[in-house]
Amino acid sequence: MDWMLSPELWIAFGTLLLLEVVLGIDNIVFISILAGRLPPEQQQRARIVGLSLALITRLLLLASLSWVIGLTAPLFTALGQEISGRDLILLLGGLFLLGKATFEIHEQLEGTEHATTRKAVSFSSVIAQILVLDVVFSLDSVITAVGMVDELGIMVAAVVVAMVIMLVSAKAISEFVNRHPTVKMLALSFLLLIGGSLIAEGFDQHIPKGYVYGPIAFSVFVEFLNLRAKAKRAAQPVHLHPTYVKDTATKGDGDTQGDSDSKGNSDTKGNSGVSDR
Repeated sequence: MDWMLSPELWIAFGTLLLLEVVLGIDNIVFISILAGRLPPEQQQRARIVGLSLALITRLLLLASLSWVIGLTAPLFTALGQEISGRDLILLLGGLFLLGKATFEIHEQLEGTEHATTRKAVSFSSVIAQILVLDVVFSLDSVITAVGMVDELGIMVAAVVVAMVIMLVSAKAISEFVNRHPTVKMLALSFLLLIGGSLIAEGFDQHIPKGYVYGPIAFSVFVEFLNLRAKAKRAAQPVHLHPTYVKDTATKGDGDTQGDSDSKGNSDTKGNSGVSDR
């Protein structure tokens, strides 16, 4: 029970939990896009199964830390670069993510005339694709956790709590992404960026997470402002107020002038008559 009174452990847990949630966002986005290709009655089940597999994968990797650490040993040399098991997994995962995101962007932009030529997507194929990326994202997540915390219990607790948060928010995030086409294209662009960073990591070109997730956070903030502005315009249209407002009671400038002249003349005549008397 002494660990519950240790502020250092709580700080480590909170930091790792926040990082696990941030690293899990790209996993949720990928699952949301793939599940969106299924019939509506199967989408929620695909999200639950996908995130459950991600949790199981992370826990299995944490339970075999010695094997994960051993993945850093070089397997072969290519183009003057030593490639380890971890590098190979990141390279293949990054290439798969780039290819899948590019294909999805093409599907979104090709137009409605090709809608009838799209093949039906099976539930098992979607789960298989989710599982492939779960391995890649889980490996990156576990290696990050190992580098931050030494206590295995804290790693497991942070991973489990982060997965519970993602399970609760997955449906809302998926519906939001699928409801807004611009957000979906932005999410696919994020997957391209993350895939490129995985390939760079595979070639031992370390990219700080802030350089990847910083632009993503800024883009999400800008898109949030755009959506708010769009919703406000739809709810309350903008009305332009002219500087000079014409008198709607009169028919025109000429008529107004004519009425004024005639009225002035008649008043003058009336006054003249009174004065003459």
